[in-house]
Amino acid sequence: MPDMIRVLCLAGGVAGAAGLSQFPEFSQQYLQRLGGQVDELSRQVKEFDATALQDGLGREEMLEAMAAVPLMQGQEAMWRRTISRHTRLSDNLIALRDASPIERMLMPHRMTDTETFQAVWQDFIPAVPVSTAGAAAAGTGFVGGWAIFAALLGMLTTPFRRKKAKAKPAAKGQNTRIKADPPVRRPTPAAQPQSHIRPLSGAKR
Repeated sequence: MPDMIRVLCLAGGVAGAAGLSQFPEFSQQYLQRLGGQVDELSRQVKEFDATALQDGLGREEMLEAMAAVPLMQGQEAMWRRTISRHTRLSDNLIALRDASPIERMLMPHRMTDTETFQAVWQDFIPAVPVSTAGAAAAGTGFVGGWAIFAALLGMLTTPFRRKKAKAKPAAKGQNTRIKADPPVRRPTPAAQPQSHIRPLSGAKR
């Protein structure tokens, strides 16, 4: 059983290494796609601000004016989502650009845009890591995969180990035999001497 557990932990480590070794390249492609998304959103937001400025309004004033018109309320909600997404992705882009490939491994929360992630995933082709960041990611993935599998297998096998531990004392109790006390030997009474009296030959009867 321990050998099987080690084999499964090794398989988990290899899987973790193979998976995480692709992260540096994936994050680089995500960064490129994210830059394109931010550029497009920036263009849209600038056009919106320019339109509002032509009417003598600021961005928020334009949005409030659109919300006041029933037919424009849908457009107002759409533009608020666009502006919010532009702000969020711009912050993520700056953080990812300033980080090294290894530091990006600690920033998965900066790579949560569904549209960008799906676009990268569709075109991504796994490759053998040849960079220092790829090797470091592979090592981290191996250790992490081993640890995760070891923890999972430990939780799964704990009930069986407990049952086995409880069964051992019971088995010992069944095999223990009570030794019978040796038979008590009672002392045999000493034989009483018999008197052999022979009658005298001249005695009268």
